[in-house]
Amino acid sequence: MSGRGAAMRPHLPLPRTDLEYPVFKGFRSFLLRGNVVDLAVGIVIGAAFTAVVTGFVTAFLTPLIGVATGAVGDFTQKTFDVAGTRFPYGVFVNALISFLLVAAVIYFAVVVPVGKLQTRFESAKPVPAPKVDCPECLSSIPAAATRCSFCTSEVGARPGLPAQAQALQSH
Repeated sequence: MSGRGAAMRPHLPLPRTDLEYPVFKGFRSFLLRGNVVDLAVGIVIGAAFTAVVTGFVTAFLTPLIGVATGAVGDFTQKTFDVAGTRFPYGVFVNALISFLLVAAVIYFAVVVPVGKLQTRFESAKPVPAPKVDCPECLSSIPAAATRCSFCTSEVGARPGLPAQAQALQSH
């Protein structure tokens, strides 16, 4: 667009896109944070793993249970009737076995190793300083203190408080 007509048009601002609004900027930064992406990946992998376990239970474990209980064919088709209402207990048993397998794998493959890693990398907790009671206000104070932090009375060189006496002698 060259020529006279283009120079005479006023410059109009471009319309704002949705990502230029502050709310959407915050939402975008929230979505792109590492932990949200990791969580999404974990959910997708968990759903895929659940499908694999459900397939394994349906293809192998449920028929084995059917053989052990005398049911021939698909165990998930087993039902019982009460007052004309059909209860498909085989489907429930199949779902229960799938849940127990998924829970066992998550526990032994994720929870136990992460717990061991946390204990391995956990820093040693500091040993708390020995405490004694202030003879004036009976508040618990560090054994090496020379003045009570509660009543501000001097506690050094008092009988029954050997840490303070040693601290005073070393000065």
